[in-house]
Amino acid sequence: MVPVVVQPQEIKDFDVDELAIRVFLKALELLGGPRKLILYRNLTWLTSLMEAAYAVVLAEEALKTEDDIAEFLGLTRQTVRNILRADPELVMKKLSGELEERGLKAHTAGGLAKLAYEEIKKGNEALVFFSQVIREGGKILGIGWPAEVLARIKGLDFPLPSALVSERLRGLIVKERDLGELVAALGPEIRNPRELLHLLAEKLREET
Repeated sequence: MVPVVVQPQEIKDFDVDELAIRVFLKALELLGGPRKLILYRNLTWLTSLMEAAYAVVLAEEALKTEDDIAEFLGLTRQTVRNILRADPELVMKKLSGELEERGLKAHTAGGLAKLAYEEIKKGNEALVFFSQVIREGGKILGIGWPAEVLARIKGLDFPLPSALVSERLRGLIVKERDLGELVAALGPEIRNPRELLHLLAEKLREET
């Protein structure tokens, strides 16, 4: 058999976004699904998990360096290093206590994202039912809203005008606020889904 040499390739932001969304959703599934999410009503750690999903995808698929990933995500190089050097085998042992006490640290989010990425690469990605349930749970309980946001913008090619994203999210209510209206106040353009989730999380924190 002739060996195949795989060279690093540039991939489009849309490809990165799509796989990062899949890793993010799989990570939520690994956390235990909607029943487990209900236990953690203050999901301030979801942005950290999304950042970890992007970091893992950028490192594994786009072969980006720590510096490249840090610049892309707006994180420090040390935070990116903590994500990428996380031990997936240890993450589930400490996860519940960390979420209950102080949110999700970078290395724990990284370990969870790595686990999710590995499961997807193995073909273990039965997320259709889960994504439907988590979206409904987000509407009713005010949890899991990032999954609903990602579902509504899936297929869009970023960067995008805020007005278009706002229209997609209009009617999605979190903490008695319409996310479509919040997006309209974020500026003229949204660069990528990670930025969207981060800015929305900041806005929602300001409102509490």
